[in-house]
Amino acid sequence: MTGQVQLPEHLAEVVRPIIEGTVNPVTPRDAATVMLLRPAPGAAAGTGYGFEVYMLRRKPTMAFAPGAYVFPGGSVDLRDADEEVAWAGPDVAWWGQVLGVEPQLARALVCAAVRETFEESGVLLAGPAPETVIADTTGDDWEADRQRLLDRSLSLAELLARRDLILRSDLLRPWSRWITPAAEPRRFDARFFAAALPAGQRTRDVGGEASAVQWISPAAALDAGRARQIELWLPTAMTLAELADHPDVDSVLGAQREIKPLLPELFRADGATWLSVPGSREYPL
Repeated sequence: MTGQVQLPEHLAEVVRPIIEGTVNPVTPRDAATVMLLRPAPGAAAGTGYGFEVYMLRRKPTMAFAPGAYVFPGGSVDLRDADEEVAWAGPDVAWWGQVLGVEPQLARALVCAAVRETFEESGVLLAGPAPETVIADTTGDDWEADRQRLLDRSLSLAELLARRDLILRSDLLRPWSRWITPAAEPRRFDARFFAAALPAGQRTRDVGGEASAVQWISPAAALDAGRARQIELWLPTAMTLAELADHPDVDSVLGAQREIKPLLPELFRADGATWLSVPGSREYPL
């Protein structure tokens, strides 16, 4: 453990009953989160350096992480494990081994990562052939499909089949696994992935759970967090610090990562509520 973070009082009050044992912890829900990356504007033109990550600010009314800046992501849907989904890249056995889960759950996590990225950014990691990726998802028909994914009247497998597309699992890179502390009233077992913005596609402000979206360098996001201009939760801040170690998108995607569960612990000490920082990296804020 490499430190501890004091929770603000409004969050401390929420978790206090579970810390005190008057409420039982809830079971974490499987989830997927994607750090969508692109070269910084200057780097893309060959005149600069660095890269940016796509982030969204959750609406203040959201039950989980209200107002926080996060990466696109969300809970696994039961239909994400549909074996009918067209698939290219490493198979589910490989993903299961890397993520440390059964192949069926591995399939669901990868599909959830692709689905949530499309739902929350308009970017789709799929193509008409195993080595291609769709170049444009901005038309009204695509927006209708995105809305149907959101209201669960359409599954990812159905969307891909109807459009004759193949999910590109090779465009995702496994990054980390964060589990919400046992004392939290809402818990997730979130697998983090990295992916480059496909050529030709662009993100758009699609609303939904987000009140704002932006492309920002990991270092700038951390600076904003330190200045309290934006709110960053522990896993997001730690992930941004890891990304900031890399000079460009290719370096991030080429990183060799060992996926181990990271579980912060909540505890009371000195009249305050604290969150432990798991792993070997110092807390960056």
